[in-house]
Amino acid sequence: MIRAALLDIDGTLIDSNNAHAQSWVEALEMHGIFVPFSQIRPLIGMGGDRLLPMVSQIEEDSPEGKAISNDRKKIFREKYLPNLTPFPEVRELLLRIRDEGVRLFVATSSGEDLLKDLLEKAEVADLVEGSTTKDDAENSKPAPDIVEAALGMSGVKPEEAVMIGDTPYDLEAASRAGVRCVAFECGGWSQKDLEGAAAVYKDASDLLRNFPTSPLKH
Repeated sequence: MIRAALLDIDGTLIDSNNAHAQSWVEALEMHGIFVPFSQIRPLIGMGGDRLLPMVSQIEEDSPEGKAISNDRKKIFREKYLPNLTPFPEVRELLLRIRDEGVRLFVATSSGEDLLKDLLEKAEVADLVEGSTTKDDAENSKPAPDIVEAALGMSGVKPEEAVMIGDTPYDLEAASRAGVRCVAFECGGWSQKDLEGAAAVYKDASDLLRNFPTSPLKH
């Protein structure tokens, strides 16, 4: 029986992956580092501690890395966050999941400083019992740390939880934590990219329509 759903936010509940990628492009440019959007976009979903070294050879916890990351957050918050919207029927889906007696927890690679704003933009802040971010883990996705932290918060066993995400990094993190993953294509990855998920749906609306046959239905 599923007792907890562990929720990714970006690309899963809210249409923000492109905004995150563009924020990285612009922040890097401010520091004289030019990386195309097309190179950064497939890396969205893993934490900045992994993404930044991959595109610049700069560690996030270095002085320059901290400056780039701070600029990226500022750009995202001021330029892109105000215009973000949730995917269709996200709130309705989470209410349906709760109707099954399944508790909702967030497991995101975003930082704690953006979490509240993202949940409010997704219009689900009041439905979530608890949240874990990259700040609660030594390593971000695709490492299992964030998922394991969410499991610890929920108090359920791995086999009693389902991760809902949109990237191969969500799948890998969940798998390494022993948790099944339901994947959405709305974040920009195809069904082939999400191979290994317990089920793949277009988005929240698609899962809601097919809820009776989904892994979340008791």
